[in-house]
This record gives sequence, C-alpha cells and structure tokens, in this order.
Amino acid sequence: MWAYTILRFALFFALWGIVVLLGVHGLFAALLALVLSVPLSFVLLARPRAAFARQLEARVDARRAARVELDAKLDEKDASSD
Repeated sequence: MWAYTILRFALFFALWGIVVLLGVHGLFAALLALVLSVPLSFVLLARPRAAFARQLEARVDARRAARVELDAKLDEKDASSD
C-alpha cells in the first residue's frame, strides 16, 4: 500500500527536479510538476496501482465477511434469548 504512495511522491519530486533544471522556479515549478505527474503516474504506475486496489479490495471483503459473521452470531444470540 505504501509503495504506490512512495512511487507517486518520487515521480512528483523527480519531475520537480527536472522542471527546476530546465529553468522554471518557484511555485510554478511545483504546479507544473504536479500537472505532469498525474497523467504520467496513471501510465507508469498502473501495475502498483492495481496491486494497491487488490489489497484494498481484500481488506474490504475481509471486513464485510467479519461483519456478516458478527451479524449472524448476534441474530443467533437474539433468537436463543427470545
């Protein structure tokens, strides 16, 4: 999960460095690097993003399964107490 975030930051800072080396300075350099990093990260980081999405989906599925199991136990407990 952290790998994708670190790669996004690395891409941004690398682009910022390149933009500064090309002679653009200040806030405009950062904004330009940000604008360039969005489409490049979409293309260059597709595989890490997909891995991140799979991990996130697995976590959500595990929480849903735990919730269903807990609801079933609570329903069972309520049925036995009536």
